[in-house]
Amino acid sequence: MAALGEFELIERYFAPLAADLPGARGLKDDAAVLALPAGEDLVATCDAMVAGVHFLPDDPPDLVARKLLRVNLSDLAAMGAVPTSHLLALALPAPVDEAWVAGFAAGLAEDQGAFGVVLAGGDTVATPGPPTLALTALGRVAAGRALSRAGAASGDDVYVTGTIGDAHLGLAVLQGRLDVAEEPAAWLADRYRLPQPRLALGPALIGVASAALDVSDGLVADLGHLCAASGVGAELDFDAIPMSSAAKLVLTDSQDMAASLVAGGDDYELVFTAPASAAAAIAELAQETRVAIARIGSTTPQPGVRVRDAAGRPLELADGGYRHFRGDARR
Repeated sequence: MAALGEFELIERYFAPLAADLPGARGLKDDAAVLALPAGEDLVATCDAMVAGVHFLPDDPPDLVARKLLRVNLSDLAAMGAVPTSHLLALALPAPVDEAWVAGFAAGLAEDQGAFGVVLAGGDTVATPGPPTLALTALGRVAAGRALSRAGAASGDDVYVTGTIGDAHLGLAVLQGRLDVAEEPAAWLADRYRLPQPRLALGPALIGVASAALDVSDGLVADLGHLCAASGVGAELDFDAIPMSSAAKLVLTDSQDMAASLVAGGDDYELVFTAPASAAAAIAELAQETRVAIARIGSTTPQPGVRVRDAAGRPLELADGGYRHFRGDARR
């Protein structure tokens, strides 16, 4: 890596991020040694991000790092887990851009502090291709209590957190495909670059939700995964799906974008099911965690996910969400 070698890079930028975790051993051993409290399960998840696919090549490196951590933390939230630490693998073009690495490490440090996680180890290599980043997040949950995609029953209510479609629109703004006023444009771009993992709500849904997962590839596609795992279908009311004021502004100008908002990815909200009897408990959780939760439909015996407009007509969903290896250029 030319002037800055692999081990110098680790020592300078990443060993400080592991200082608060004794089991990381200063990133000087082959692996970390992590203890798990009695009565708890380890929850592990891994997501990779490639420049030009999951983030724009000119995105600020600190925001890239924060998004990489947050998309993994969102997976832990969907399992009801509390995050503890993470492993990081970086494949960077040589010679390494030290300013980019410094910005990346600073962003990672900021969100480690915000979410209470510590770097436990990883790997750093050179690549002739675009920057490729992978992070494995580790969390803990009471033994046998992790949330699952399987478990929804026909007749359960379907809920989603936050608002849907903002990240899809934010990417369009950043790519110059969507022209909106400066203030909503900045807000939408921020939603794309900095998802909000629902870590306070996820663990609180244990014992309340019947099934859950996070919305990464699009609301309809991801809810479809939950339904397939649970052996049910779902019917959603488009008008009940929560939209931000910025998204509503876009829809006012272009109603034909409605279908793309429920199919677009990168929301990193939670979609979950629960029996009707849990409605009051879910309303209380929304207040306690300060996370907006909306009921958007219900599960059905018929497979598949259907979205209906205010008149009860099915919404044409040309795109089933983002899928790798299908030819999608980027999220």
